[in-house]
Amino acid sequence: MQHLRFARLLAIVCCFGLLVSCSSFNKLQKTGTDDQKYKAALQYYEKKDWYHAGLLFEELIPVLKGSTESEMAQFYYAYTQFRQQQYLLSSTLFKKFYETFARSEHAQEAMYMYAYSLYKDAPDYNLDQSNTLTATSALQDFINNYPDSQYRDDATKMILDLRQKLERKAYEKAKLYFKTSGFNIASYKSSVISINNFQRDFPDSQYNEELAFLKVDAEYSLAKNSLETKQKERYQETMNYYQGFIDRYPSSKYLKQAEKMFESSQKEIDRLNKLEEERAKEKQLLKQAPADRPGKVTAARQ
Repeated sequence: MQHLRFARLLAIVCCFGLLVSCSSFNKLQKTGTDDQKYKAALQYYEKKDWYHAGLLFEELIPVLKGSTESEMAQFYYAYTQFRQQQYLLSSTLFKKFYETFARSEHAQEAMYMYAYSLYKDAPDYNLDQSNTLTATSALQDFINNYPDSQYRDDATKMILDLRQKLERKAYEKAKLYFKTSGFNIASYKSSVISINNFQRDFPDSQYNEELAFLKVDAEYSLAKNSLETKQKERYQETMNYYQGFIDRYPSSKYLKQAEKMFESSQKEIDRLNKLEEERAKEKQLLKQAPADRPGKVTAARQ
């Protein structure tokens, strides 16, 4: 019972303190001078009360314009939004700060925080990656502008993290084309193109072994489902992809499956070559056969 009473009393005290605090803040907003509000905003900021500090700084920025406090009010306001996880807004505010106060001692930090805010706002790999590209570009711009910055290592790590998102997105896209390729030939082609693009963009990726095998599989399936006139070329391409695959991954777990496709492709090419030879012989025989049709009759002139 004593514990319950103490808990209730503590709740009442907290509620009372909150009401007093809100009342005090509201009074400050309504009747406080700009100087009082600025000092209070700094105090809230130091206490990590980002919400109340942000409200005061936002209110003060227009009236402080041109004063010595204006620069810091905008800088701190950007941070209050960042701390409240309003990353899109904080990125805008930090960018505006370093563009407005390019010579400020805080300009470098603001540019870093602009990029960092974009990084925090970047979506998961399975969503649209436009913001990820924007964040990557902003971080790289920061490194280019401040190559000796104390934030350089952190910015580099964030770029690598963002690239992993882009890598995973590209990997899933390539696999999706492969998974759906059984429905139409266009998907087989798209699968091969996506894998080629992935290998070009991410040459050291952990996914390259699997995708190199899937490229062999996709091209082989494309050849099987193609018109006969296209098959020989595509089976040959399958064999080329296989050769590139085993050169790079001679001990791959996909090796046996790839070998079967290679051997099947070779047999199909041999079969198609024989068909071409037979058709060529038939064509030659037709040319050599004597003409047994009557000559052309010319109509007499009237």
